[in-house]
Amino acid sequence: MASTYGQFCPVAKAMEVLDERWTLLIVRELLCGSAHFNDLRRGVPKMSPTLLSKRLRRLERAGVLERRAEGGRTSYHLTRSGEELRPVVEALGAWGVRWVGDLGEEDLDPHLLMWDLKRTLPLERWPRQRTVVAFTYTDVEPRARRWWVVVDGANVDVCDADPGYEVDATLTTTLRTMTEIWRGDRPWETALRARLVAIEAPRDVARAVPDWVGISTLGRVARPA
Repeated sequence: MASTYGQFCPVAKAMEVLDERWTLLIVRELLCGSAHFNDLRRGVPKMSPTLLSKRLRRLERAGVLERRAEGGRTSYHLTRSGEELRPVVEALGAWGVRWVGDLGEEDLDPHLLMWDLKRTLPLERWPRQRTVVAFTYTDVEPRARRWWVVVDGANVDVCDADPGYEVDATLTTTLRTMTEIWRGDRPWETALRARLVAIEAPRDVARAVPDWVGISTLGRVARPA
């Protein structure tokens, strides 16, 4: 039996469902389009598979999501109840951008950064032919230091092993700097001018890379003066 606040207040009743650790982050992932267990795990890489399964069952019992079997594979989809959480999650994200700016070392995760980047790249800005941008994070352990973003039309792949394609541009920076850029905390122009980011490519490609990568959706939220 889930713990309760013992209050009739609708806020308290809602939090009985939503305030368990990781729960709203799972909802965030579902709102971002993840539907399968492994994709959900990529969005919450520090959450154990066992706990993820437990939270999914809890959200299903609460009517926030439904489980479907499709071709022998299980997928998860928000119900009308779950979809109504979209403005709630977006408002929390915007509030976090404006008022919770500190980034600790424990908050930096190359797997989560590259996963978020993969699903929100502005593909309309990329060349129509297959284009590969290699990322190197100088402050990350060797096994998670190098990443390749491969864009081919509407298809995006992010690889942590060399996919074997010709690289069009190589971007070298720290994980912290790239995270700050992605969050909108540090403009691309400022990072490049301060030489916190180096882009090795022909001049026209090097100029285009920041526009190709862009920033996250929440990165566009205006900060307080």
